[in-house]
Amino acid sequence: MTVKEAVRARTEDTGEVRDADEGRNDGAHTSSGTSAATVAAGRAAQELGLRRSEFELAVHLGLIAVTAGPGGGRPRVHERELARLREDPGFPDGLAERVRTVGTAEGAALLGIVPARLTRLARAGCVSPVTFYLNRYRAVVWLYLADELASFAVREPELLAGRTPLGMRTLLEAGGDWRARNWRNQRIDRLLKRTADPWARAAVEASALDSAHLAEVVEDPYERAYLARVRPEPVFGRPGSVAARETMGELMLADDPDEILWRRVNLTLGLDLAREARPAPRPGDDPGARMTPTPGSTSRVPAPQALPVAETAPPPSSCAGDALSDVGEHGGKRLLARLGWRRRSDG
Repeated sequence: MTVKEAVRARTEDTGEVRDADEGRNDGAHTSSGTSAATVAAGRAAQELGLRRSEFELAVHLGLIAVTAGPGGGRPRVHERELARLREDPGFPDGLAERVRTVGTAEGAALLGIVPARLTRLARAGCVSPVTFYLNRYRAVVWLYLADELASFAVREPELLAGRTPLGMRTLLEAGGDWRARNWRNQRIDRLLKRTADPWARAAVEASALDSAHLAEVVEDPYERAYLARVRPEPVFGRPGSVAARETMGELMLADDPDEILWRRVNLTLGLDLAREARPAPRPGDDPGARMTPTPGSTSRVPAPQALPVAETAPPPSSCAGDALSDVGEHGGKRLLARLGWRRRSDG
C-alpha cells in the first residue's frame, strides 16, 4: 500500500478487513448492579471483526471502552459499546485500520522510503512506536500505527526526502534515540487518561523512575508503598513471557537526565495534588477511611485538569532534534530545589 492509498484509507475510514481468529467462548453476562449486558473480550473482538491483539490495542488507545468484570475478573465490554462501534459509518474496516500496526520495513514501504530513513525518523522522535515485541534474539522490534505514519506523511512531507535537517542530524550523530522515550510518554499519557484519582495519577508518573530516584522524590516509605498499590495497569496487552516482562520493566524507566528530571517534576506536582486530596494510609488507620475511590464502570473517565507541567513529549508535528524540552522554564528554581536534583553536567 502506498502512502497515497494509506492517506485515502485514513480519510475515508477504510482499510483492510480483518477476520476474527478466535471462536465464541463466552456468552453475554449481566453484571450485578446494572441492567446492561456485557460480553467477554474474545466475543467482543469477534463481533467487531478484530483479532485479539488488535482488540487489546484498541482498548489501550481508548477506542473501545471496557468495564471491570465481576469480582475483579477480566474486563468485559457493554453491548451498548459494541452497538456504538457497529453504528460507525466506516465499520468494520475503519476500526481495523485504526489499530493496524507495521514494522520498520512495512512502514517504510507505506511511506515510500527506505527502512533506514524511517528508523532515523523514529530515532529522532518524529514518529512514535505504539508497541513492541521481542524477536528470537530477544531484541526489541518496534511497531507503529499505520494510521499515524500516514498522518505524519501528510504533515511533514519534506522529511521523507532530501537532506536530514541539521538539528535532527546532530541528534542522530550523537547517538540519540527517542523511540523508547516516546513509547513511554504515550503509554503513560494513556494510563493517566484512565483515572482521575490523584494518587493513581501520581503512581503512573512514579512508574517511570527507578527506586533511587523515587526515594529521593517520595521520602515517606508509606507513600511509596501506597503509590505501588494504587498504580493502574494496562487493561490488556501485558507481555506474556518472562523476557518480555523484564524488557518492558526496563523500557518503562526514564533513562535520560532531562527525561528523569521531567518525570520528577511531574511526580512532585502530582504528589502535591494527591496529598491535598487525602493522606496516604498508615499502619493502624481505619481500612475504610482512606480507600482509593472506586474507579468508574468504564475505562473512559473525565480528563482531570492538567498539571502545570503537562506536556511530556514534543508536539506531534515536531521532532526531538528540533523541540528539546526545557523543564527549568516550567518548574522554576524553587521546584528544582525541592527535587534536590542536579544535572550531570553540574557534577
